[in-house]
Amino acid sequence: MCLRKPVMLAVLALCLSVIGLAQESMMLPENSVTRVSEHVYAIVGFPNIGIVVGDRATLVVDTGLGARNGAIVVKQAEKLAKAPNLYLTTTHFHPEHAMGEQAFPARTLIIRPAVQQEEMNKHSAEMMDLFRGFSAQSKELLQGVKLRPPDITFDKEIKLDLGGVTARLFWLGPAHTLGDELIFVVEDSVLLPGDIVQDKIVPNMPNADASVKGWLAILDQLEPLKPRFVVPDHGVLGDGSLIAKERAFLLDLQTRSLELKRQGKSAEEASGIVAAEFKTKYAGWQTMGPVSNVVKRVYAENQ
Repeated sequence: MCLRKPVMLAVLALCLSVIGLAQESMMLPENSVTRVSEHVYAIVGFPNIGIVVGDRATLVVDTGLGARNGAIVVKQAEKLAKAPNLYLTTTHFHPEHAMGEQAFPARTLIIRPAVQQEEMNKHSAEMMDLFRGFSAQSKELLQGVKLRPPDITFDKEIKLDLGGVTARLFWLGPAHTLGDELIFVVEDSVLLPGDIVQDKIVPNMPNADASVKGWLAILDQLEPLKPRFVVPDHGVLGDGSLIAKERAFLLDLQTRSLELKRQGKSAEEASGIVAAEFKTKYAGWQTMGPVSNVVKRVYAENQ
């Protein structure tokens, strides 16, 4: 796939505005951590960072944008850690989630789905270039980014015994990106779902790699986990009810889009209609801008 830079810049700008950070700092807060459960902590910012602390090792989920943010994450993880063993994984390859890895110490074991790594190999340079063009701050934060190959890749799932707590890292197919990874902390019943489950944030489907059908299929597989707590990549933290809310919204959007398609409406026409309707129907949700891309994906997946 060849990304069209002007289109993708607009999509990324929209994505950032959706989560309320287009005009705010992309720096993570320092010395600020939320305890989610016995073993799980979160740094709430752009994006939310997960830290899972066991007796033998610590797992960090996502890095922040660039080395400066990565250093903030490392400092906090090391404060919480009970042992020097450190794992890093990333929910997907977008810069704010993965491009701070160089700040992590050499002993860190990087682990991610093979499909996500392939996506990163192909498109990380393009995505960083796009983010550098978004603002002076993002350009500065992404200066001199250096990535290294992961130490461990997996196809579908891998379990990490951190000592007294187990983290399941798994891939269920494409949704927001091709390589979306999800993490479930078994003993604490905490789900870190990347961008797949969020609180009243319209699903972002930036290009043809995203999948409405895939997203719904993943939500169906997450529901039986019945997590007590959910740590989304963006927005406020929540509980397992976020899964059903996300699914209901996306299914409603898909159903309405297909109705308009059967009526002969073009994808562009349907996008405007659905966005206007959902702005009223889901008044508590953030801006409806990403609806257009979801509608287009519905049309493309139902030729």
